[in-house]
Amino acid sequence: MQAYDLSQTHIVTPAEEIALSTNQLQVYYGNSKHASMSDASLSFPRFQITALIGASGSGKSTYLRSLNRLNDRIARIKGEIIYRHTNINDSKVNVYEVRKHIGMVFQKPNPFAKSISENITFALKAQGITNRQELKQRVETSLKEAALWDEVKDDLNKSALALSGGQQQRLCIARAIAMKPDILLLDEPASALDPISTTKLEVTLKELAKNYTIIIVTHNMQQASRISTYTAFFHLGHVLEYDRTERIFQTPMIQATHDYVTGNFG
Repeated sequence: MQAYDLSQTHIVTPAEEIALSTNQLQVYYGNSKHASMSDASLSFPRFQITALIGASGSGKSTYLRSLNRLNDRIARIKGEIIYRHTNINDSKVNVYEVRKHIGMVFQKPNPFAKSISENITFALKAQGITNRQELKQRVETSLKEAALWDEVKDDLNKSALALSGGQQQRLCIARAIAMKPDILLLDEPASALDPISTTKLEVTLKELAKNYTIIIVTHNMQQASRISTYTAFFHLGHVLEYDRTERIFQTPMIQATHDYVTGNFG
């Protein structure tokens, strides 16, 4: 692999309202003194989709999972994660409260072995919501927002495991947004899906961005260019470039970014 100057970066601060930002975020696994993620300082605009791209092992998923403290038990996280003027990387912050506001959808669909309806109400009930009418409304609203309602409305008591892969992934999105988060984190949500399911998912995400801030890790550069407003390019645990998506793909400022998006990387 070609050696690039990791000190050369081009990081913009979006002019839009910022929903979440990190300041010199560093991630250390185990007892390692070498950071897997170094000095990542990014600001994510509200009600936009931001894509994180880069080769496998570049640090993008490590970074994403740090944003709602999912790396806590396996890594040491240094630096600041600013949400609503609070550093949520502070040890005094309630992690479970953080995850109510910053939801996560993983690479492989992971519905519970329960009915479609129970997949959505399970966490709500755990939060103390017991009113049957409210639960029913949350199920319908979240499934509609995830563009799944019309496909499953007559089968809400059916096992979620009987759904197709694409439907399961949209159910996982519905499950996340039923908690009414501000921010949705998605880690390669389309990697296990066929092209038709991927297209449905992308349409859903663009619609969701009207009400949610979305940060998505994707290995698919065409997907990043289709759905995101901003894109960050990761390489060897460093964010080398962050700008509006059209600039990243058409006129990148950093050589490594140029080589990656043109296929001359490696």
